[in-house]
Amino acid sequence: MGQSKFDRQVEEIAGSLAVGIGRILAGRDLDGVRRTDATFWRAGTRILPKTEGRVPARSYRAGWQRLIPRLAVLGGLGAGGYLTTRDLDATAESVQSLWNNPGPVLAALETGGVNAATAAAAGGILGRGHRELRREWIHPLHQALAGPLGIAEQTDPRRYLHIPHNFSDDDAEIRVDLPVHLRFSRDVVADIVTQKLALEGVSFSWHPAGAKPHVLVKKTRKPPAKAAFKDPKTRELVAAAKESAPVIGIGSGGRVVSVDLDAESPHILVNAPTGGGKSVPLRTIACQMLHHGSLVFVLDTKRISHPWAHGIDGVTYCRDIADIHDQLIELGQTGRLRTCIADELGIGADPHAIGPRLLILLEEVNATMKQLARYWEKTREPGAPKVSPAIDALNEILYMGRQLRMHVLLVAQSATARALGGPEVREQFATRILARYSVNAWRMLAPEVHPAPKSTKHQGRAQVVSGGTARETQVLFFTEAEARQWATTGTTATGGGRGTGPARGRSEPLPPALSPTPGPLRRPRPRPPTVTSPPMHGASPLRPTAWPSSRRCRPRPRPMTTRRWACARPTFTICRTSPSPRCASPAPTTPPSRARSASGAPNSSTAPVT
Repeated sequence: MGQSKFDRQVEEIAGSLAVGIGRILAGRDLDGVRRTDATFWRAGTRILPKTEGRVPARSYRAGWQRLIPRLAVLGGLGAGGYLTTRDLDATAESVQSLWNNPGPVLAALETGGVNAATAAAAGGILGRGHRELRREWIHPLHQALAGPLGIAEQTDPRRYLHIPHNFSDDDAEIRVDLPVHLRFSRDVVADIVTQKLALEGVSFSWHPAGAKPHVLVKKTRKPPAKAAFKDPKTRELVAAAKESAPVIGIGSGGRVVSVDLDAESPHILVNAPTGGGKSVPLRTIACQMLHHGSLVFVLDTKRISHPWAHGIDGVTYCRDIADIHDQLIELGQTGRLRTCIADELGIGADPHAIGPRLLILLEEVNATMKQLARYWEKTREPGAPKVSPAIDALNEILYMGRQLRMHVLLVAQSATARALGGPEVREQFATRILARYSVNAWRMLAPEVHPAPKSTKHQGRAQVVSGGTARETQVLFFTEAEARQWATTGTTATGGGRGTGPARGRSEPLPPALSPTPGPLRRPRPRPPTVTSPPMHGASPLRPTAWPSSRRCRPRPRPMTTRRWACARPTFTICRTSPSPRCASPAPTTPPSRARSASGAPNSSTAPVT
């Protein structure tokens, strides 16, 4: 007698139930499809051939790892059902009491919800770094390696790519598990790993033997852990550096990392968060430039970024926003005057004839630019332009600094286009030093270098980006006393440039080191500029004859509100009480080169200076 339709359905349900129970107890996928090479005791590492679609992470787990949570769920459901049905009357009374008085239950749920939300938020913050690691590094490397290694694209990359969160550190180790068949090119795999992880100076240690072949990647040519100026070898490198190419630090393999302000990049941008050591590279570069006779202007609204520079000849330290405003305008006027000098000198003239190199250290540009704009809003006169002339002067210096031997070292916590005055202004910084940067900061400041090197928290470590390449660098470290000593044992800035003025010998007594406790600043009285007779026939009437000594910015009765500048042979009056020149009214009828007193002698009260 044949089975009825109902009997067949019962047998099918019983068979499916038995198969399902068997899959649950065996720790296999409930749909019966085997996707990975995982067994009951061993976790899976690869996807089986002909597997389609996305493979969930649970398919890689061993059978016993999947069995434990299933038994826990089944046990909990069974215990709950037993306790609920053991005494139905008590269960009904409990439900009725909760319905009539839901306050305690709602309070408990509210507390539990707040705790759960707090835990979820904390987990999201803590797991942000791991998510960024998978999104920016692990998954792109997996997509590039899947083909050469013969691995299915659905494979979870975390099963064979073991990349630590701090893989850019010097002592980090990267491991890549290889397929057993070993049918791949080692050179191709090594090239892909190096490029996708933006590694430099690494070695590959291949281990093909055994059931788990793998390769280990470690750094071999890495920058030194420290680069201190007190090291005799480092001091020799700094002493041998060109005047226009100060040493920034030491790169991998002991290579010197520097930037040529004349040939490569006239301006340098330093970007780092709070506590990232932004002032260290500025101190390193500034003391070397002072050693070679440059003039340095420190524009520091923080007032304490460079205490080593206080009182040094050739340094102008501006702290108040009014002084910074006026100093930027004066520097802009100096740039325009140097343009006239370069035009008078003609092609092929000695660049040093324009004057000594000027280095402008602009600290905390994010705050300084806002303060300059607010200061101009409060002080500008009716009819004056809305844009601060100090900001305009800074932009002019950035555009024409190379030929005029004027260079800007700018420090920013976030060098956005808005903070700097536009994307075209940011493009003037061909050399950029980034430390402890985020992915967004790298994409904004160095989009030409991809992928971005992994940021590191190593003290003094930074990436120097120039010419489309990034060089991992240990920034050269000068202490306050060392920077002051090196800055004051070099060449004095003169009108003729380097080597034409008196040099401070190394055997002379050095200025006293800065005291650890603040005190009054003692500044040497500036020497008055030397007044010379007008130049002879054929010489440039705008050739500078003397340069100011060190001075401190002093407040003026009223801010400078004009941007007009007479480029056609202006006359300058030397102020005897202040070392900086002031622009007097131009003399249109009597050129400066022919100015004479009533007795016919050369007029000694005026001299062309910048």
